[in-house]
Amino acid sequence: MTTQTLYDPLRRKEVAATPEEKVRQWFIGVLTASHVPAHLMMSEAAMTFGAKRWRADILVYDRSGKPLAVVECKRPGVDVDAGVAAQAMRYNMVLDVQWLILTNGSRTLVFRRNGDVFASCDHLPEYEEMTC
Repeated sequence: MTTQTLYDPLRRKEVAATPEEKVRQWFIGVLTASHVPAHLMMSEAAMTFGAKRWRADILVYDRSGKPLAVVECKRPGVDVDAGVAAQAMRYNMVLDVQWLILTNGSRTLVFRRNGDVFASCDHLPEYEEMTC
C-alpha cells in the first residue's frame, strides 16, 4: 500500500497526506493568497516550552525574522475550541506573536493581540496589515 503524499513548499519535501496536513497545506495557500511571502513562513516549527518540545503548524515571521503569527491547524471535524486556543497560547508564551490563527479547514478563527490580551478579529489580514 502506497502512502499518499503532498508537497510542502515550506519544508521543500513530500509529506504524508494526513487530514491535518491537508488543512496545513490548504492554509499555506490561504496565507500565500494574503500576500505572506513563502520565505517568511515555516511549517512544523519546533520550540521548547518547559521541558517539552512542541511544533507549531505554521509560523509567519515579520521582515526582521521575528515571529508574527502562529497558525494551529486541526483535521476536519475537530472543534476549533478553547483547547485549541490554549495550545496556541502555549506557543505564544515562547514566541510572543501578534496574531493567533486557529483552523480546521472549514472554520477559521483569527485573534489579534491588543496589549496583553488577544481579541477576536473578523477577517484574515493581508500580510501588510499583520505587520502594522
